[in-house]
Amino acid sequence: MLSTELLMIRGIMAEIDVSVAGADEYVVEVREGGSSTRHTVTLNGAALERFGGGAPAERLLEESFRFLLEREPKEALLRRFEISVIGRYFPEFESEIRGRVSGS
Repeated sequence: MLSTELLMIRGIMAEIDVSVAGADEYVVEVREGGSSTRHTVTLNGAALERFGGGAPAERLLEESFRFLLEREPKEALLRRFEISVIGRYFPEFESEIRGRVSGS
């Protein structure tokens, strides 16, 4: 499944594409400013429930990348990581992400 979201971040239009790469693994492509980056993210069922509260994996990943892009440019993002690693760099991630995913 491929999911695409367009959003405006730091005054630049960004497009986030999420696709399934394998069991518990997703590829997220971020396009903005005429260039793109690709990131492989591990997201197992326990992490999906913990951070997404039952939301689809694609929705959680889109919101997670929106969260990251609000804080740093796409080129600064790790190319391969497990979703919980975000909280090590940004302690507010876990408290914010469920509200973002649920739309509240």
